[in-house]
Amino acid sequence: MIKKHNFYILVSLSYLKNSLLTYEHMFGNILPRVTSYVFRKVFIMNFTRIDYLSDEQVLYIFKLADILKNTCSMQPLKGKTFILFFPESSIRTRITFEKGIKDLGGSSILFPPQTLDKKEAIKDVVGYISNWADGIIARHPNIRIIDEMCKYSNIPIVNAMTMHNHPCEIMSDLYSISKLKPDFFKLNYAFVGAKGNIGQSWLEASKVLGFNLHQVCRAGYELGKETDTYKFSENLKETVKLCEVVLTDGIPGELRNEEYIAEYQITTEVMELAQENAILNPCPPFARGEEVSSAVIDSKYFVGYEFKKNLVYVQQAIILFCCGIALD
Repeated sequence: MIKKHNFYILVSLSYLKNSLLTYEHMFGNILPRVTSYVFRKVFIMNFTRIDYLSDEQVLYIFKLADILKNTCSMQPLKGKTFILFFPESSIRTRITFEKGIKDLGGSSILFPPQTLDKKEAIKDVVGYISNWADGIIARHPNIRIIDEMCKYSNIPIVNAMTMHNHPCEIMSDLYSISKLKPDFFKLNYAFVGAKGNIGQSWLEASKVLGFNLHQVCRAGYELGKETDTYKFSENLKETVKLCEVVLTDGIPGELRNEEYIAEYQITTEVMELAQENAILNPCPPFARGEEVSSAVIDSKYFVGYEFKKNLVYVQQAIILFCCGIALD
């Protein structure tokens, strides 16, 4: 059965423990009993930044993804239309959003992101779109455009990537990591790369879930000030020794030189320094011979291409969450 909670969001669970446990333990068999949840009515639910969510909401989205992946043959988006703003260069995120909407019975209409750069005010653009659509999924360089859409829209807005962050990608990565390592929120993560949208979303996630994020790069490219959960270092090998998960991002142009690559490239030798059963999750598109060696991608450490298969289910779950649709 599909239950429509008209813009309701999960705010608390009577079963919630004081400390964060694995979401399988937290939610166990209670998710199908929608009456077990306490809901609060709000005007709208958008998804723009991971740290705008609570840990409960992140784990609830993961549990929705479990249902969609394993048991859902329903079409909760039947009759619903979503407007997508994506560039032609987008591959993984666009494919999985379009497929995800279609598989759940919905339809999508695609526009290039430059459509939002016209002189027409964003307030007016979303005002008209709201007449015919049930949600907007936008990939645009400027997060202020996304924020302005949220300010004026009465339908859900999903941030599919900006130059500031990439929340859907990192939510999917965390979900996939949780399947490999159930204690994923207790682990140490090494993010090898400069300040950018990927690192920013990992930082957002660490704030919400409480895992330790260790950034490694040249000084001047820090994600922010150090905190209890975020540390910065220029020493790759010493940092990797602490970590069970190694993350990478592409090397920015000003750092893309032989000296930097020799110092910060992830190789099989570097991964051998990491904690036992460590995994390597490079953010695609990655470049063999730059942030990662070709050999390490072909090694046991690489999470593999199927790691990203969950992107479709997590993005479906995000859409349902924002639309206030629960599965029972």
